[in-house]
Amino acid sequence: MFDRLEEVARRYAELQEQLGRPDLVSQPAKLREAAQELASLRETVECYEAWKQLRESFEQGQELLSDSDPEIRQLAREEQAGLRGEIDRKEAELKRLLVPRDPNDGKNIVLEIRAGAGGDEAALFAADLFRMYSRFAEDKGWRIDLLSLSETDGGGFKEVIAVISGREVYRYLKHESGVHRVQRVPSTESQGRIHTSTVTVAVLPEAEDVDVKIDEDRDLRIDVFRSSGPGGQSVNTTDSAVRITHLPTGLVVSCQDEKSQHKNRAKALRILRSRLFDQELARQASERADARRGQIGMGDRSERIRTYNFPQNRLSDHRIGLNLHRLEAVMEGDLDELIEHLTVAFQAEALGEPSA
Repeated sequence: MFDRLEEVARRYAELQEQLGRPDLVSQPAKLREAAQELASLRETVECYEAWKQLRESFEQGQELLSDSDPEIRQLAREEQAGLRGEIDRKEAELKRLLVPRDPNDGKNIVLEIRAGAGGDEAALFAADLFRMYSRFAEDKGWRIDLLSLSETDGGGFKEVIAVISGREVYRYLKHESGVHRVQRVPSTESQGRIHTSTVTVAVLPEAEDVDVKIDEDRDLRIDVFRSSGPGGQSVNTTDSAVRITHLPTGLVVSCQDEKSQHKNRAKALRILRSRLFDQELARQASERADARRGQIGMGDRSERIRTYNFPQNRLSDHRIGLNLHRLEAVMEGDLDELIEHLTVAFQAEALGEPSA
């Protein structure tokens, strides 16, 4: 990491020297390019300089630890402990600054949650997960727009799709994609046996028009039909439900939550665009070098990424070997500690360093 920081510092000095040359004024394109690159490196260089100053102060303070005066030794120990904490924080910040920014971090997301194995218990846990993410989103001041919901008679969710909008939503939640396993005693279990169920979660960066080009006349087949509720009963006497098939890929999206065909069509297109965008991102990721393959693993929706063990009040994230014994708080939307661990592990892997 520090070799890379030295390279950044050298490049920063070179750019400063370039920008000080009078002849660059007559080359506005080069001038603009150099100024932009300098600005992009400034925060990293300033953080690195602050780290070096802290290290120098720490090394100078080591001498006082062997002073003959016990009061001075005690003060030195306290000061060194404070400096060590500041150095650690700066190093963590430097790691973050060195990781190339994901261009999708600032996007809103389409969140898709589906019940997997486990029947009614899986559907109930799907509803619990949606509530967990909704609580987290509310705490962050984000907005939640429901796009599609398929409920069970017992109050669970077969499937729920929503858009979460706000500041850097994808950056916070992009590592949540995968298979989530729950171990708990269902309320209907009379003998107290623990059941295991699964739920799949997909976090897709919401696509904008510039991200995905769709020729609606040639690429889409749009079918309309009557909406139906739980058990298949008709909930609408008009053909307001919409099914969109993307012919080049075979992707199919249905939406029937609204009474308006126009609104269902708009929602379905919103979901389709994000799924197509996510497919393209996955294709690009699969072509990257081996050094980046860990990131793909962290987003593969076929992987079991996490277990929620209710009898032990334990959450285990299998990708990074993390165990948190505060499951109740997590299920209430307190995800910050979990997300911080995942972010640090992701950044360490991107830098080619061990996460522990």
